[in-house]
Amino acid sequence: MFVGVVVNKMSHEWIFHLYYKDDHINKDPFPSSHSPKLTIFTMFHPKPTSKTIFFSILILVSLSFLINSTEVQDSDDIDDLIALDEQEDEQLSSKPSSEAEVLSKAQRIVLELNNDNTQKTIDGNEYVFVLGYAPWDVRSAELMPRFAEAASCLKEVKSGVLMGKIDAERYPKVASNLGVKGYPTLLLFVNGTSQPYTGGFSMEEIVIWVRKKTGTPIIRINSIDEANDFLKKHSMYAVGLFDKFEGPDYDEFVKAATTDNEIQFVETCTSQIANTLFQDVKSVNPFLGIVKSEPERYTLYEGAFEKEKILQFLNDNKFPLVTFLTEVNSVKVYASDKLQVYVFAEADKFQELLEPFQNAAKKFKSKIMFVFVDIKDDNLAKPFLTLFGLEDSEETLVTAFDYKTGAKYLLESDPTPANIEEFGLGLLKGSLPQFYKSQSIPDNKDADIITVVGKTFDDLVLGSSKNILLEIHTPWCLNCDTTKKQVEKLAKHFKGLENLVFAKIDASANEHPKLEAEDYPTLLFYPVNNKSNPIKLPTKSSSKDLAILINKYLKEGTHDEQHVTKDEL
Repeated sequence: MFVGVVVNKMSHEWIFHLYYKDDHINKDPFPSSHSPKLTIFTMFHPKPTSKTIFFSILILVSLSFLINSTEVQDSDDIDDLIALDEQEDEQLSSKPSSEAEVLSKAQRIVLELNNDNTQKTIDGNEYVFVLGYAPWDVRSAELMPRFAEAASCLKEVKSGVLMGKIDAERYPKVASNLGVKGYPTLLLFVNGTSQPYTGGFSMEEIVIWVRKKTGTPIIRINSIDEANDFLKKHSMYAVGLFDKFEGPDYDEFVKAATTDNEIQFVETCTSQIANTLFQDVKSVNPFLGIVKSEPERYTLYEGAFEKEKILQFLNDNKFPLVTFLTEVNSVKVYASDKLQVYVFAEADKFQELLEPFQNAAKKFKSKIMFVFVDIKDDNLAKPFLTLFGLEDSEETLVTAFDYKTGAKYLLESDPTPANIEEFGLGLLKGSLPQFYKSQSIPDNKDADIITVVGKTFDDLVLGSSKNILLEIHTPWCLNCDTTKKQVEKLAKHFKGLENLVFAKIDASANEHPKLEAEDYPTLLFYPVNNKSNPIKLPTKSSSKDLAILINKYLKEGTHDEQHVTKDEL
């Protein structure tokens, strides 16, 4: 079962980590030039496990009892379906509805696309918003109810967009022609031309994105009743007050509303209505502010009315002071271009830390995002903690990431208010020491091949007064076992040679800024007189050839050849 996605930029590569209940899959990395904001709108899944299939089918079968839709063959059928829905809406509106009835009604609004009606639907409507899914995909099953709710909401506000969904497994050719390449995929067709969905995955976020892309970037409020109704439906929004909806300031407001894809913009021309939407507007006109559901509920914009400055203001303030990471908001959090401080703790314990973190966030909110992750939630916490080699930790941890450079940091003192603020300040100034994960220091007594960890790399490799042959390996490396046996054979052959030490390091659990390996296994020879320029040895060579190379490099590093080399194997 899919439970989370984490995007990490390490060593100038973005890597997707997908975690399942039954297994763990690492996707191949792709170049860092790709923008995360443009790559997360589709979720790709490998072939599911039997448990995943069963769980997905169970969800979809349950929903099927609530869904009473049929495949529509032509445009006349579509009109008939809409007419029937409107009749049922009138009948249902006169009596209370259960949650199941509401969901069933919402699902019927979504048109089932197939081989016969897809192209007619795309060609015959100005706006068509399509969900491509697979029946076995859990992520699709999670999204479909929200998609249906969004369709119902858009219908209520008389949006001109037609919502449709297509089973990409049942109709693979049609889905492929639409541009469905993974599950789920959301695509908006405008006069037959598609554009990818780039919004969030809650019902409200889907509605906001679709309305903005289909000609309604701003909602105008004309009465107190309309304002109160708006407040019931929106938890975050940007509100503008203008005497007249015209002029250069208003034009920039509209440009910002059209450009932004996440925040609902609302406008009014009276202070009384503005005060209903934003506390204590007073007589400021024009006025702009952002409202959120948290202690820092109202934030006033005090800059010039210019599109880019307005957008920057919204970007700086759209998240809570401390964001509680969930699977729903994770995409937006990972895509943020701010520095990020992550707090891993049990939910109850974090309540004691919330206020000092909120105070720190107020000082750094334009530059740093503060994020809380429940350390008990393996789906969200473990991918991050694994980067630090702390996946088994149960203690409160404060970490930080700079995704632009791939650097990560760890607060090694108690998270007191002073230490939290100092940590944030050091992150901004670039004065924090980077964190490199390391295993515990092992006992190498009497070992033919010593084990090096991140903490001992300086002393045992770079600071050693001997030549070092270092084997760099990982647990998942297919060829590492063969190289390991070769190194063991070489270590026995050269045993007793005092100026040569054989060593190994697990690169999956240990890091060092001067430990470099492009692939695994890697063999590096560190000459005693030039540790900063290790020599890479060919791992596919025979033990005899490797012994010849080692002898060669030993001779190059000393004048007393007779006492520092060994015969060939």
